[in-house]
Amino acid sequence: MTREDDCLFCKIVAGDIPSEIVYEDDRVLAFKDISPMMPVHVLVIPKEHYSSIDADIAPEDASALMEAVSKVAHDQGIAESGYRVITNVGDDACQSVHHLHLHVLGGEKMNDGDPSVR
Repeated sequence: MTREDDCLFCKIVAGDIPSEIVYEDDRVLAFKDISPMMPVHVLVIPKEHYSSIDADIAPEDASALMEAVSKVAHDQGIAESGYRVITNVGDDACQSVHHLHLHVLGGEKMNDGDPSVR
């Protein structure tokens, strides 16, 4: 598995940094965001290091990510009421950690005018 030594999320995958894990399988890790923007705010990441969704992602990892998003939404109780999935690509999009991650947001009605917050 490819790991970047200075990557925060690679360190979380390795267990070097603690996180509140809500889902894990052999390809994906999902954990609660430390600065949640909604009542439910979970980050779903591949265990393999990819800089963003714009990277050349192995099809099995892409598929595992999508399956994990659905599992997390169901496990967190937001699948039925609705949820949002966001990923940022690059500095201009405010990607703060350059390891592909999907934000799964939900738990209350969202503001229609701003796609990233309540």
